[in-house]
Amino acid sequence: MPVLVASDLDRTLIYSAAALALTMPDARAPRLLCVEVHEARPLSFMTETAAQLLTDLGDTALFMPTTTRTRKQYQRINLPGPAPKYAICANGGHLLVDGVTDADWHTAVQARLADECAPLDEIREHLLRTADPVWVRKHRVAEDLFAYLVVERELLPEEWVKELAAWAENRGWTVSLQGRKIYAVPKPLTKSAAVREVARRTGAELTLAAGDSLLDADLLLAADRGWRPGHGELADTDWSAPQISALPERGVLAGERITREFLKAARASTAGRHG
Repeated sequence: MPVLVASDLDRTLIYSAAALALTMPDARAPRLLCVEVHEARPLSFMTETAAQLLTDLGDTALFMPTTTRTRKQYQRINLPGPAPKYAICANGGHLLVDGVTDADWHTAVQARLADECAPLDEIREHLLRTADPVWVRKHRVAEDLFAYLVVERELLPEEWVKELAAWAENRGWTVSLQGRKIYAVPKPLTKSAAVREVARRTGAELTLAAGDSLLDADLLLAADRGWRPGHGELADTDWSAPQISALPERGVLAGERITREFLKAARASTAGRHG
């Protein structure tokens, strides 16, 4: 498969009920397919049209989910179409091949983090000390690689986030605010590094990507072509790059549009080679 499609999942391809952004009259809302169940409750959705497009994409290109989720969180998702041969979890910390972690890749990532940035324990301690219990709901560590907080957004002081970002920057870490989560992620822990590795292994001639958050910027820059939805951190900061299309759609309809763009580009590339 010479076309590699690396896509972020949450708020890019799949959407929680809170992130659907169904602004049309109820009678005209798209039919939705549940693609994630957690503790017996439906959690994430895509439109039925997007589900069909994703199935077609899996037959045309090498589709690779590329997520900041942990492996356990990723494995709850049941996407339509062929089971992906490759998936990237923990923001590039784990490269899954047929659902199993590539141990060599993970070891190399850990070595790089130890060399290039402050240890996770230092970051955690700072978060525990400075985050106010009034607006923090949960403190979490993901895969022993990075940390995140679940917060009450309406109570969260913007200044605190800015101060945290500046503090983390000096220690080789990045801060990203996505919905109700604040992530602190080591700078060398990137989706793009893992995507380049899969492109190398598969001999991909074209890489397509999509994402909505600051943690997806490196992924989009590493792709030959990319798309971002009309919501999320990248849209809020008007982030752009020459090969990136900024879409007007927001919410679950942006996910449908992104899947359609992926399929169109993959088919055009295949037709070009065969033509």
